[in-house]
Amino acid sequence: MSNSPVRAARTGVVARVERLTPHMVRIVVGGPGLADVQAGECTDHYVKVIFPQPGVAYPEPFDLGAIRETLPREAWPVVRTYTVRKWLPELPEMWLDFVVHGDEGIAGPWAASAQVGDLVRFQGPGGGYAPDAAADWHLLAGDESALPAIAAALEAMPAGAKAHAFIEVSGPAEEQKIDTVADVELTWLHRGDRPVGAALVEAVRALEWPVGRVQAFVHGEATFVKDLRRLLRVEKQLPMDQLSISGYWRRGLNEDGWQSSKREWNRQVEAEQAA
Repeated sequence: MSNSPVRAARTGVVARVERLTPHMVRIVVGGPGLADVQAGECTDHYVKVIFPQPGVAYPEPFDLGAIRETLPREAWPVVRTYTVRKWLPELPEMWLDFVVHGDEGIAGPWAASAQVGDLVRFQGPGGGYAPDAAADWHLLAGDESALPAIAAALEAMPAGAKAHAFIEVSGPAEEQKIDTVADVELTWLHRGDRPVGAALVEAVRALEWPVGRVQAFVHGEATFVKDLRRLLRVEKQLPMDQLSISGYWRRGLNEDGWQSSKREWNRQVEAEQAA
């Protein structure tokens, strides 16, 4: 499986915009720029979407490396990471789901106002996880940021595969329909006014652990991921080759701040949980 995204920027266009829930917008990307995209082996494929700075004209052909070498930092485009909810190579078409909270952030407001025909520049895809047919059962847990990858994984599982999936969202209006032929027990958790991940950690800890070899996928806000990592690695003694577990984001930090501190955060977590 590929773990690193293609670095050269690709250019697609917005083919459709779909409001999935009050706070989730799907941008369907198409166009000839997707013709050579290689995806489908992972259910957590992701792309780095490139957002231009307002009022800045970038030279064509678009080259992110050249831009960073020739323009001041404040003129550099902003890059944000998004999971590929679905890849349809025969079209070609790529679905990207964005969490939208009003004018907060960069990607959400862009998605909320996107129009058919708008350019979408991105790098990728990368990825590293897909459901393992050799696993006796699957555990998937995450918040809204992990919902696209969890849904893609559940839909990729064959009939007879067994899974427990826990997805935390703000409230019942944010639930989505997930079509799967697998034997899935799907639990939607409504956050309300509680901290992100609190209900999720409680629910996973309360699970009556099935027998057999588990493959686990746990992603989302870094604090609850840390708690569930302790459960899986320390208490359940699961080896890393049975886990895909990482913080997609961290409260109080944008993606730039989180990515710059993520390595140290992970190092500290590993040291604490090894003690």
